[in-house]
Amino acid sequence: QLQASGGGPVQAGASLRLSCVVSGRTFSNYGMGWFRQAPGKERQFVAAITWGGDNTYYADSVKDRFTISRDNAKNTVYLQMNSLKPEDTAVYYCTAVRRWVTRAESDYDYWGQGTLVTVSS
Repeated sequence: QLQASGGGPVQAGASLRLSCVVSGRTFSNYGMGWFRQAPGKERQFVAAITWGGDNTYYADSVKDRFTISRDNAKNTVYLQMNSLKPEDTAVYYCTAVRRWVTRAESDYDYWGQGTLVTVSS
């Protein structure tokens, strides 16, 4: 089970940190990712991190503003979001994959319920 939290309404330029706690699985065996879905749009890749945390990947739209990290001792993956923009408004989903992380939604095995981030201008 993946439980995401940390979303909420913020002003443009603010920061938020999303968390996703994984239970019921050996967290360190999984690559982790964050995707987001804006109203009326398809879900899109945001960031991913390998099981050991050695490699991270970002969508161009969030690179240099967002940082993905993980704490295997706490079974938690984080998404630090800085300099938020109105176009970052979306439901953010954490996801887990048993193989190498990718940018493809269809490659991921498990999904959380999502947390809503709303950025106003």
